[in-house]
Amino acid sequence: MSGAAAYGLDLLVFAAHPDDAEIGMGGTIAKAVRAGQRVGVVDLTYAEMSSNGDVKTRQREAAQASRTLGLAVRENLGLPDRRLACVPDQLDRMVEAIRRHRPRVVFAPYIADRHPDHVQCGRMAEEAVFSAKLRRYLPDGLPAWTVDSFFYYYINGVHAPQLVVDVSAVHAVKMEALRAYRSQFEPDDSVPDRVATPLTVGYLDSVEARDRLFGQPKRMAYAEGFAAAGPVAIELF
Repeated sequence: MSGAAAYGLDLLVFAAHPDDAEIGMGGTIAKAVRAGQRVGVVDLTYAEMSSNGDVKTRQREAAQASRTLGLAVRENLGLPDRRLACVPDQLDRMVEAIRRHRPRVVFAPYIADRHPDHVQCGRMAEEAVFSAKLRRYLPDGLPAWTVDSFFYYYINGVHAPQLVVDVSAVHAVKMEALRAYRSQFEPDDSVPDRVATPLTVGYLDSVEARDRLFGQPKRMAYAEGFAAAGPVAIELF
């Protein structure tokens, strides 16, 4: 089932951890919200294995970032950090989220990334999108739901995108949302047990540089890149 009148969300973004969605497509989220679309983020874990920041801090930061972006929905499935797997109990939670939110488009992390959780989240989302449309899968009282499109966004690394979204006008909003995650991106020697990670040494600068790189071929100041999980229809005539 799908149809314009039946959509609950325009865009639904799956993320392994709070801050993944903002890194990969915070500008696209902000641009969609500015255009009047309803956007939701479903974080799979509370990132309880993070080197810096506890769960309470990271949830407070995620709430601030959500307000900055203007999200209609943000929820957390509470799956185990660093133990994400394509197993029925975890996949069923994602299928239920898709059916409950009835999105037009689903996004998930690209399946080539230095962080195994990002890779697993992308693979799990692909499985969940497929299963959500099967009317005999998971009889949970929610009707089957078929999304119109499924895209991957990039978190780490620079892969050649199949399509780019111009986020120049909202890039400052994206960076403001990312700066909400101070526990992850700001080195602070005054915090007990604070450790240096790849995120605390110029990571936000690298995100901005990548957005510039993705935009340059199309003469955009900033762009975010995506890979399509299937054919993309465009109107030529």
